[in-house]
Amino acid sequence: MTVQQKLRGTGVALVTPFAKDRSIDFTALGKVIDHVIDGGVEYLITLGTTGETPTLSKEEKMAIIAFTFSHTADRVPIIVGVGGNNTAEVINDLQNFPLDKALAILSVVPFYNKPSQEGIYQHYKTIAAASPKPVILYNVPGRTGRNMTAITTIRLAKDCPNVVGLKEANGDMAHCMDILRDAPADFIVVSGDDLLALSQIACGMQGVISVAANAYPTAFSNMVRACLAGDFVKAKVINDPLIEVYDIMFAENNPSGVKAFMHQMGLLENEVRLPLVPLSEPVHSRVNAFLSK
Repeated sequence: MTVQQKLRGTGVALVTPFAKDRSIDFTALGKVIDHVIDGGVEYLITLGTTGETPTLSKEEKMAIIAFTFSHTADRVPIIVGVGGNNTAEVINDLQNFPLDKALAILSVVPFYNKPSQEGIYQHYKTIAAASPKPVILYNVPGRTGRNMTAITTIRLAKDCPNVVGLKEANGDMAHCMDILRDAPADFIVVSGDDLLALSQIACGMQGVISVAANAYPTAFSNMVRACLAGDFVKAKVINDPLIEVYDIMFAENNPSGVKAFMHQMGLLENEVRLPLVPLSEPVHSRVNAFLSK
């Protein structure tokens, strides 16, 4: 099975559970990994934005990678987030992180620097040449401050053999359709937006890297599988109740929203690291109200 085939379906961008002192809670991380695998997701992503990577040290990142591989025990493939706005530092991480067991790396468009499209292209081209694993691009302009255009994406897909796919969280359906129209046949495009996943799969995307699946792996992955099977009536029935979940989860910030749900489910402490804070009481009360239904 190719890398692209293994990325078809639902991947979950794992949260990083913290104890009350905000140290990494590896026991809870094990519970979360079991919860999502037992729930039916196809693969895991560790050290994504949802994992609060900006607040993790290099040593913590390496420990999380090692634990995730060990606890998962080859039950599902694992993708490791290795990105940043310093190209040389990303390459250093690629050389030093324990990536032997990784299916691929997920690398975000450089943030804050606001590079030109040529700068984005050269950043990824350099990473792809240095990476020991296939590279999945990640476009999320709401976080990075810079959108990678469809033209740049297709250019990378065609020029760099080691660039195998894209997680697209642009939110612009016309942009997404341009990519899906022009991408090479062996280039996989997955959604990075839970709310739009159903409609984006209808347009040709082949799965989702999800936040909500941390809390609702069974429902979400069943919805995605129904979409991929072309049964959008069934997918809509599953997805409709989740629309309120998406609204609550992203009302203030990610991952405070999904962690609030997971805390109420007994999976982890309701802790995030500054500058993030837990959900405000009015929004957290919406979590409790939804779960009580």
